[in-house]
Amino acid sequence: MKSEFRRSVCPYDCPDTCGLKVELQEGKVVRVTGDPEHPFTKGTLCPKMAHYERTVYSEERLTSPLLRSGKKGTGQFQAITWDEAIAHITNRWQDLISQFGAETILPYSYAGTMGVVQRNCGESFFNRLGASRLARTICSSAKGYGWTSVMGETLAPHPNEVMKSDLIILWGTNALATNIHFIHNVREAKKRGAKVWLIDTYETPTAKIADKIFCVRPGSDGALALGIMHILVQEGLQDQMFLNEYVQGFEAFRQESLHDFPPAKVSQITGLEINQIEELALGYARARAPFISLGSGISRYGNGAMTVRLITCLPAVVGAWNKPGGGLLTSISLKTISTATVIREDFLRTPTRLVNMNQLGFALTELKDPPIKSLYVYHSNPAVIAPDQNQILKGLRREDLFTVVHERFMTDTARYADIILPATSSLEHSDLYRSYGSYVVQRAAAVIPPLGQAKSNWEVFQLLAEAMKFGESFFKQSADDLIDQFIIPSSSGLSESEKKKLSEGHPVEVNLPLDYKMRFQTPSGKIELYNPKEPAPLPYYFAPHGDNAPFFLMSTPNLFSLNSSFNERKDLVSKKKAAYLLMNVDDAAERNLQDLQPVVAFNERGEVNFILKTTPKVPRGVVVTEGLFWNKDSDTSSVNALTSQRLTDRASASTLYDVKVDVRSGS
Repeated sequence: MKSEFRRSVCPYDCPDTCGLKVELQEGKVVRVTGDPEHPFTKGTLCPKMAHYERTVYSEERLTSPLLRSGKKGTGQFQAITWDEAIAHITNRWQDLISQFGAETILPYSYAGTMGVVQRNCGESFFNRLGASRLARTICSSAKGYGWTSVMGETLAPHPNEVMKSDLIILWGTNALATNIHFIHNVREAKKRGAKVWLIDTYETPTAKIADKIFCVRPGSDGALALGIMHILVQEGLQDQMFLNEYVQGFEAFRQESLHDFPPAKVSQITGLEINQIEELALGYARARAPFISLGSGISRYGNGAMTVRLITCLPAVVGAWNKPGGGLLTSISLKTISTATVIREDFLRTPTRLVNMNQLGFALTELKDPPIKSLYVYHSNPAVIAPDQNQILKGLRREDLFTVVHERFMTDTARYADIILPATSSLEHSDLYRSYGSYVVQRAAAVIPPLGQAKSNWEVFQLLAEAMKFGESFFKQSADDLIDQFIIPSSSGLSESEKKKLSEGHPVEVNLPLDYKMRFQTPSGKIELYNPKEPAPLPYYFAPHGDNAPFFLMSTPNLFSLNSSFNERKDLVSKKKAAYLLMNVDDAAERNLQDLQPVVAFNERGEVNFILKTTPKVPRGVVVTEGLFWNKDSDTSSVNALTSQRLTDRASASTLYDVKVDVRSGS
């Protein structure tokens, strides 16, 4: 049977944004592989995407609009038409707006798709509606804030830069689960003689490629950064010429921030031995071109933004930016592609209230003036992924909360919906994708028609805009019209030949100036260890929140799922096997807990059932669970029943790792 091949892009929340090669036979996708012509991902896919066609054609796909016919949470629905669904939604909204005002409606979305159009287009609709706005800060806004407070709009290093390094520090990143193509570059650097060190809260799967492992107490990474810099200065190992020319505020930072963090104190805070801290400092200083890859997990504490700010100071102290292969990579932002084109903040007639997505439980159960009376969820599953799960479920059970969910599968959130709308997969709609792990951008057209009656985000918002009688021509445009507006302008930074390639569906890598690493785009034109615009102009360390419980709980990525995505795939769920809780062997022995026995992790917010796994790879005082399960597959609650709605120090991000629990025997 003759095959044809089309290009596409992985739509999920991963920095790699892999190029896909989609094989079709008689109009059906039969195979999805990596695109070998992609300049960064080069034909390799992770285990989750290697059979993406199984997700696209899953028997569990939702293919028609549904109206709730049973009690909320039971998953009982009956099929209706699209016309009925749109009429039901808009009639209910119009009634609510007349009674309470438009702010009684709250959208909820995040990164179920990373396409620029389909991810962001809902904001234009809800801005025009005058609904409450959502602060979308659950993942890494504190990380971005910490970087920006030191480096401003400075471009991040190209991921290939790491291949020139002789010392690579993977700091708080389980890259084997979250960034496999960067790991390819790390392996190449190792072949060339580079050493790889891992700093994390436990021996993650990424420890397999590390030459040395440093396990720090959760939330203490900022103190470790200060301790390293204290030793650098004490031993005279700073690059003073670089500091004098390119760094603002080093002397004040040295005098006011570093003096109070000698190795002995840092050892007490971090749990590392003094000799380990010294080894880190001396190794970092003596490396020809040290490179730090910084994960997002370290920013998910009450001190998260400050932690990133402190670590971002390190390359400046040794002058790593001026060395080929040196620097620090958090994430990459293609500034030339601005989401303002589809968000349309100008549609806001007056400013509306901002509801933080990390505090959805509070918003659904306690928010007043007006209360949230309708929730519209698209490409997200807050019943599983958001903190303080029990509060969220309490809100979703409200009979007076009109909930609409636009989804591909019957997720835990969808089970609480009043109306479910069937959504397209990424192979069924057009979009534009920009990576946050490389400088590659790629356009993807629909490869197949929508399954059943599925519609894309943009198509649904167009229907809703028409039903609400919005007159703006903006809502009459196709997704491809919107994509063109990103590519055509000269501000896109692309040459005409690059625009042509992009329009044809080829991956295009944005060219960087040869001296981009030394162009410090800050108000002062220098790296700002001293930032006068910050409430604390000099960075310092303070402890995370914690809880009144003995164990820090790390809820970390898994190789076979991404947040709650891919739990519709039984082949991948079976590879995760069960919801395990990893605990240090000695901690388990003290509590008379046995390997593979049922246990309950609990705190003031809830309790969750796990299967215990004892291991020396987890330090004492820490427990770990890898990957999220749907609630219906894990005894009605999952790990986010334990996490908190508290926010980070800056940027109002989640504190998903800043949580402590106790553990008891289960049944």
